Amino acid sequence: MAGNSMKNMRINLKVWRQKDRDSQGQLVDYALDTVSPDMSFLEMIDVLNEKLVSQGEESIAFAHDCREGICGSCAMVIDGEPHGPQGGTTTCQLHMRAFNDGDTIVVEPFRAKAFPVLKDLVTDRSALDRIQAAGGYVSVSTGNAPDGNAIPIAKQIADLAMDSAACIQCGACVAACRNGSAMLFVSAKVSQLALLPQGQAERERRASRMVWQMDEEDFGSCTNMGSCAAACPKEIKLENIARLNREYGRSMAFGRGQGRSTEE
Repeated sequence: MAGNSMKNMRINLKVWRQKDRDSQGQLVDYALDTVSPDMSFLEMIDVLNEKLVSQGEESIAFAHDCREGICGSCAMVIDGEPHGPQGGTTTCQLHMRAFNDGDTIVVEPFRAKAFPVLKDLVTDRSALDRIQAAGGYVSVSTGNAPDGNAIPIAKQIADLAMDSAACIQCGACVAACRNGSAMLFVSAKVSQLALLPQGQAERERRASRMVWQMDEEDFGSCTNMGSCAAACPKEIKLENIARLNREYGRSMAFGRGQGRSTEE
């Protein structure tokens, strides 16, 4: 097993430093001699930042919030893999025992045309918010929340919808894709509503609007390589992409395939 829970490790880091979105960045070398195997990856970055500040240097900017694997804002590419080497794990839940004493770790921001680097390890992933706002919601009045058994939904369908809703919008799928595609994210957001009764009223325009916005944001095309699903910390399934393609085809068949123009 990597790491050693009995003693601290020495870790060598190559961290991407970039002043702002208009500056040219570079990898900068750092070394830490007192890394506990029980630290999370972000705690290790905290220790490095404390060291930099004590030396009068600027700390490394990185995004984080819950540190519980829920929000997905801890978006880092670690040794070439979004969120690091452990499957089904966000950066904040990755622990240093996954590495060995003396390892050199390369830490970069998520790389994609649609995710410009703002500073160091912080990227602008608001393109995903705009896709969500384009159609990933239910705007029709559905009344108050019904009793749990008021709307019968087959367990298999409910499970599929919940699995799709597990997407935390972190963008790891985009960073892992050689084309910078957001298809796994979009398909999860479309699927979670297309599978349920509450999402039927806006079913066709939802798919067309979200795909239209995805194209507007300059994400790449999907070529079914599967790297997106492999990198997803919530293990969203590729079958959602097939469902999105069917939903988009349905929107075209109903004459709602021209983005925003049909219902506005």
